Amino acid sequence: DPQQLELTTTSKRKLRRFIVIDEVVDKLYGSKVREYFEENNVQHKILALPTTEETKSMDVVLNILHEVQKFSLDRRTEPIIAIGGGVCLDIVGLAASLYRRRTPYIRVPTTLLSYVDASVGAKNGVNFLQCKNKLGGYTPPVASFLDRSFIQSIPRRHISNGLGEILKMALMKHKGLFDLLKSHGKYLLDTKFQSCSGFAGHGDAALQTTRIAIETMLEELAPNLWEDDLDRLVDFGHLISPELEMRVLPSLMHGEAVNIDMAFMTYVAHARGLLAAEDKEQILQCMRGLELPLWHRGCSWALIQRALRERLKHSGGQPRMPLPTGLGVAEIFNDTSEETLERAYELWVRD
Repeated sequence: DPQQLELTTTSKRKLRRFIVIDEVVDKLYGSKVREYFEENNVQHKILALPTTEETKSMDVVLNILHEVQKFSLDRRTEPIIAIGGGVCLDIVGLAASLYRRRTPYIRVPTTLLSYVDASVGAKNGVNFLQCKNKLGGYTPPVASFLDRSFIQSIPRRHISNGLGEILKMALMKHKGLFDLLKSHGKYLLDTKFQSCSGFAGHGDAALQTTRIAIETMLEELAPNLWEDDLDRLVDFGHLISPELEMRVLPSLMHGEAVNIDMAFMTYVAHARGLLAAEDKEQILQCMRGLELPLWHRGCSWALIQRALRERLKHSGGQPRMPLPTGLGVAEIFNDTSEETLERAYELWVRD
């Protein structure tokens, strides 16, 4: 905003920023962040916190808000900055939306999962009564700053975890993205999504993959930002996974739980006759290549039934089940019988 820029550059008041950073990210990059604000003569407060699924609660939100109040932010011109993974971005988004009814905030994702998922859209939230993201709202950030160099410091399993959400968009909306993952999955894991020259045949697979994943996510979210329409292809992998993820914490990461859900739903699609056997095998082979789990012993038939009942409660009494009907194409179904689900479950467990 040119007016804001002029105000900022001509104002005698010192620039001020409140930053919430994940404590692991702080150990790796905190000194650079502090150096940046000091060099630019910005008065700042950096709050380093443990941000994990286990700590994702209103208590942490209130802790942040106590510190924001002490720092005394201008709620229109001084955005809160969140630097971390998806949990950090979700918590800070909720805190900002509550402070003075809405304070602007900026997302800086530092994991692959948050880069392609939590950085996009308007949702924020925390876990409540052992239910994932039960409290939250829709307050988009004023900006998301995407820098893939953060990803080089995260463990390989975390990169595989992020690939689960990228695969979701590929299966629902973009065969070209699926082909990229199938051809370059191991390379992306090995190079940690850095743009590397001198790797013949791979091109800039990291840039292409992340760009397409984000663009397809935006295409799907932008017309329905507040979820007025509950038929959402982006819910693929999110029917059973919330229940599973919370039940087995901390043994599964979010993208891993999503992939287990997607693997089961791939069997459901095949059992319904929507997905050819060779397409089902291609999907499962791609998941293996991305080093994602296809099954977990905690995902019992009873848990699946419970998760689908919970789904009905918050989706207007319909399951609204996104299922692949090919590679990169999908539809939403409300008529999958219990018998089909059980048959798919038996085949999945057997395999």
